[in-house]
Amino acid sequence: MEQGLELLGGGKATRKSVDPMSLKDGSRIAVIGAGPAGSMFSYFFLNMAEMMGLDVGVDIYEPRRFCHRGPAGCNHCGGIVSESLVQRLATEGIRLPDSVVQRGLESYTLHMDVGDVEIATPLLEKRIAAIYRGNGPRCSEPLDTHSFDGYLLELASEKGARLIPRLVSDVRRENDGMTVSCADQSSATYDLAVVATGVNSRLMETLESQTAEFARPERTKTFICEFKLGRDVIRETFGPSMHVFLLDIPRLEFAALIPKGDYVTLCLLGDDIDENLMDQFFSAPEVRDRFPGGEIPGHVCHCYPRINIRPAKPVYGDRLVFIGDCGSTRLFKDGIGAAYRTSKAAAKAAVFHGVSAQAFHDHYAPLCRRIDNDNRVGKMVFSFASLVQKARFARRGILQMTANEQQQTDSPQRMSGVLWDLFSGSASYTNVFVRTLHPAYIGNLLWNLVSANLRGGRTGKSGPSDGEAGHVHH
Repeated sequence: MEQGLELLGGGKATRKSVDPMSLKDGSRIAVIGAGPAGSMFSYFFLNMAEMMGLDVGVDIYEPRRFCHRGPAGCNHCGGIVSESLVQRLATEGIRLPDSVVQRGLESYTLHMDVGDVEIATPLLEKRIAAIYRGNGPRCSEPLDTHSFDGYLLELASEKGARLIPRLVSDVRRENDGMTVSCADQSSATYDLAVVATGVNSRLMETLESQTAEFARPERTKTFICEFKLGRDVIRETFGPSMHVFLLDIPRLEFAALIPKGDYVTLCLLGDDIDENLMDQFFSAPEVRDRFPGGEIPGHVCHCYPRINIRPAKPVYGDRLVFIGDCGSTRLFKDGIGAAYRTSKAAAKAAVFHGVSAQAFHDHYAPLCRRIDNDNRVGKMVFSFASLVQKARFARRGILQMTANEQQQTDSPQRMSGVLWDLFSGSASYTNVFVRTLHPAYIGNLLWNLVSANLRGGRTGKSGPSDGEAGHVHH
């Protein structure tokens, strides 16, 4: 317990806590990790400090170089930025250049055993950005491209942040500051330590072992890999669309193929992805049909990153705050969006209210609670999706309802909108769930469930000879 008090500064704050510790000229901030959360925190923090007339220093600790291709520069992510986040970042002065966006995606194509349907963007100005967190897959050819993480780090550096290319091995409270120790035995003391390492860092294990009060996020294993197909093949077979699969495979929550330049990225999310689940996925005809000749090519790069499925507790202490994936993030979707929200909220709390546990309790923790509460709703949504995966009649109804909406663009896009926001993470799970309770949504879905199954599941102008729903495109 004493170690916990040493690390977290008393743990969870109460209304009786001491007054917040304010930053002043000469204060130093350590940001551990230069992923989106760390770089965006640095960018926002230095912007706000300048507004307040504060002369402060920010050191970003990151041993990787995002200009490298393959694992050396990669942050192990599918690389999707929702259209809503692209717009929010633009309002913050973070405009993604063409060199960062590998492909602008204009639609989702939903694949099921009863057919497929292309879901166009709800608004013409809304697009999805497919990006690389590093500078491309292993053994890829050098191109005039830019990694997303590298771009954000450059923005933070331009604001005045200093990059320290060292691996942080420990963070401890000493006297009135936080001492950051590195693997090369160097160390420095700061007024605030911002942990933005993600969930796959050994530092999180170290911090958890130091105190019984801190628990790192609960994680699950995922699978990401890259296939090299070439731009022409990708243009012909995938188009400007992200391909999502709703298949009856146990433990699989989400599967998507994302076109990027010469490559296609595969993301599998679920309950500890293993070889058996992957074999089932690659054996599905809906998946094989996506590739030329129905043959799954060898992947050039792959990883099994773990993702946050339950937040760290607590996510703050005196002079200490956890942001992004290593704190609170969205379940399965829009992790970069959560990094944006948590990094900005933490920066605002530190600059305008101080770096005490009380300050973060009052001005940062509420956002984390909203994310965590929304994730609880998200678990219900994914549980319902799992039921749909197992119910063929439900898949027929959803397919028909979506296809009808895409063919009648002047009609309310109720199912299309729900699926779009669920796939992209553009809206909260609570918002998506509430929309499914609308009487018009329920009534239309029930009608399509009955109609599609009475018709044998045939959707669109034509269908296969066995009476199942065919391919429907917008």
